[in-house]
Amino acid sequence: MADSSRAAGGQSLYSRGMMAVIAAQFFSAFGDNALLFATLAVLKAQFYPDWSQPVLQMVFVGAYILFAPFVGQVADSFAKGRVMMFANGLKLLGAGVICFGFNPFVGYTLVGIGAAAYSPAKYGILGELTTGDKLVKANGLMESSTIAAILLGSVAGGVLADWSLLAALGMCVVMYAAAVGANLLIPKLAAARPGHSWHPAAMTRGFFVACNTLWHNGETRFSLLGTSLFWGAGVTLRFLLVLWVPVALGITDNATPTYLNAMVAIGIVVGAGAAAKLVTLKTVARCMPAGVLIGVAVAFFALQHALLPSYLLLVLIGILGGFFVVPLNALLQDRGKASVGAGNAIAVQNLGENAAMLLMLGLYSLAVKTGAPVVGIGVGFGSLFALAIAGLWLWQRRR
Repeated sequence: MADSSRAAGGQSLYSRGMMAVIAAQFFSAFGDNALLFATLAVLKAQFYPDWSQPVLQMVFVGAYILFAPFVGQVADSFAKGRVMMFANGLKLLGAGVICFGFNPFVGYTLVGIGAAAYSPAKYGILGELTTGDKLVKANGLMESSTIAAILLGSVAGGVLADWSLLAALGMCVVMYAAAVGANLLIPKLAAARPGHSWHPAAMTRGFFVACNTLWHNGETRFSLLGTSLFWGAGVTLRFLLVLWVPVALGITDNATPTYLNAMVAIGIVVGAGAAAKLVTLKTVARCMPAGVLIGVAVAFFALQHALLPSYLLLVLIGILGGFFVVPLNALLQDRGKASVGAGNAIAVQNLGENAAMLLMLGLYSLAVKTGAPVVGIGVGFGSLFALAIAGLWLWQRRR
């Protein structure tokens, strides 16, 4: 407890509590990313149509949206480390459902509910373990852990799925169990905002009051819009790669899309590290040119027909993405903690991000279902993203 108190006072970024959070995040995110590619392989093996692949992610995202009014208050009403443990337990259950041959959409929905509960706790606890400009560095650690997990989990999920679906799914179960174990090492901090009503109507009203507060504040609205656009684009790019690889490169295995996703992950680690060194809460606007360049790079990427330039462009996209999103996350956590509570702020952010994901995935699924060429989808998607971030940047400068 003394260790966590010292961290909360801003004296140590590498406290025992922080390292336990980072380890738990690694195992949990490893399981998330391996499970996605393993479950996509299950859909292919069971001859589901191509348009069902983004639908799988849409049921996951739907859980975030449905539970958004409640998960922020849960994170702030209990010790966040214990909330993380419960959420990872739900993920473990969902992975087990898929592993034992039950409906993959049901299992993946359970994982989505666990992820919805997990997110406000994992980001909210950072503001309890460290403060000030160290919060940007703490977010850099969190993103680096997440991206390392994306890198290893995506590749492991795709490669193992080519060898044995059961082995790939079993590995996901083990990773979630390890995350639950790491959560036990997080010191039990005091609840941030205990004593709120647990009546669903009161919780929903409280959540929408928090939404109103954050969306009417210029700084937090800027952060919410930026992160929503980024993660909506990120999840769409992941599914775009699955269909783009056989069309542009003529490769039909499960592993190659995971290798390409890994290139983005490597880049985000570099970009997150650069943001931690070059951007503070007072200079968040420095990240905006990187956001515009993400869209430009995606449009160029969609036109490639060889592996090497594809790898290089995806690394670049990752670097730009890490540099763009880490400062925006830190800004929201800092301002949100002071106004509506960190857990509620992250829950509002999750609602925005997942609404953007649902919209973008829906449009992408519709484009695939209507037979639009995947290269054209990629070019149009990248161009629209660049224009959207440029518009947000201009609005922020005027404000």
